Amino acid sequence: MEPAELQTKIEALEASLKMATAVNTEVFYWWCTALMLSIHAGFLAYEMGASRAKNALASGIKNLVAFAFLIPFFYFVGWFIYNAFPTGFTISEAGANNLPWSSAMGPNLADNATGIFWAAFTLFAATTASIMSGAVIERIRISGFTILAIALGSVVWILGASWGWHPEGWLTASWGLHDIGAAGCVHMVAGFFTLGVLINLGPRIGRFNADGSVNEINGHNMPMSLIGLMLIVMGFFGFLGGCIIYTGDTWMTIYNTPTTLSAFAFNTLMGVAGGMLGCYLVTRDPFWMMSGALVGVISSAPGLDVYYPPLAFMISFAGGCVIPKLNELLLTKFKIDDAVGAVAVHGFGGVWGLVACGIFASGYPNAEGPAISFLGQVQSMLVFAVLGFLPGYVLSYVLKMFGLLRSSEAAELAGLDLAEVPVKAYPESRIPAFGDGALSPAE
Repeated sequence: MEPAELQTKIEALEASLKMATAVNTEVFYWWCTALMLSIHAGFLAYEMGASRAKNALASGIKNLVAFAFLIPFFYFVGWFIYNAFPTGFTISEAGANNLPWSSAMGPNLADNATGIFWAAFTLFAATTASIMSGAVIERIRISGFTILAIALGSVVWILGASWGWHPEGWLTASWGLHDIGAAGCVHMVAGFFTLGVLINLGPRIGRFNADGSVNEINGHNMPMSLIGLMLIVMGFFGFLGGCIIYTGDTWMTIYNTPTTLSAFAFNTLMGVAGGMLGCYLVTRDPFWMMSGALVGVISSAPGLDVYYPPLAFMISFAGGCVIPKLNELLLTKFKIDDAVGAVAVHGFGGVWGLVACGIFASGYPNAEGPAISFLGQVQSMLVFAVLGFLPGYVLSYVLKMFGLLRSSEAAELAGLDLAEVPVKAYPESRIPAFGDGALSPAE
């Protein structure tokens, strides 16, 4: 075979291998995105189950409306933000390639990556809105929630992702942040954004007595909630799959450090088990046991690529033991009515995850910037907390001033399904909507 012919064949094989790698990457993220949809099916089920019957459909509808709005908003705004602001508030040149009119942002035979990564990040964005959604059930207006969800999902969290979940993000380049499972930019930002909203939204009618004591408000369908939470856990395998990069011959984290799917498999499952057992030990509550699976995943998420599996179990077990108590403190001490414990599970779970990584993975090298350190993790955690809380508080305060945040007292007492949804959840049921009876003199 002539040298020129051999060179041609080699070049053809290299081109074929490159295309095979690109297609395999597309296929992997396609199915990660599909699996992530089960997260939203899960949020839909567990929030409806956690609501009283009179609010079941309104709780679900707001999730669906926000999901539908977020997709185009993330296309026009969110993906640009991720690529434009890794260094802070100065616009990177890479942002121009991800503006909605760029050739990369549509069918393009020369680009097998942009659309599939955009799709995965869009589902991450929808997850942040769903985290907030459960906390505010039974009294928020669908219109107000939709505005908050769009701001959180297409602007706030993705700015945090650009800073700390990007290979060139300044939190990693300057402080060595390591958060491969997005405990900070997704869970912490959403959790603290939700806390800001809850302060302005206020508790449900009947949640507290005049002396400050707490009344239980039970959802109408615990089995539905448990199934929903298990669907979320299943969807996390798609979520975490979207946090890993396939290069054709190996796997890399979002920070371009080497890893394997095996590492993710070991530590994700160990985290799920540790969180479940920790929550069950301290509460004996099936709802918190399943919420503990989320606590476990979030607690281990920053170091899934480096943890020894029994260590991931213990980190998640510790989170499972502590997080329910923090939720109780928010309720009894600070009178924050978080209907499903989202602030504690996602916000405080993210805090523990980042701090734990600083304790147990300190010294592990990053591809860019300094090695993992306790100080770097804590500083980054504080950035995520502020980034989430301030926009959540300010925007919900503005909505409150314009009467767009909370439903009227009459609508809340009658049930938001009656006020906001044109159909009944259970039209043939004769079970009273209140189930356990009045919760306050007003009801």
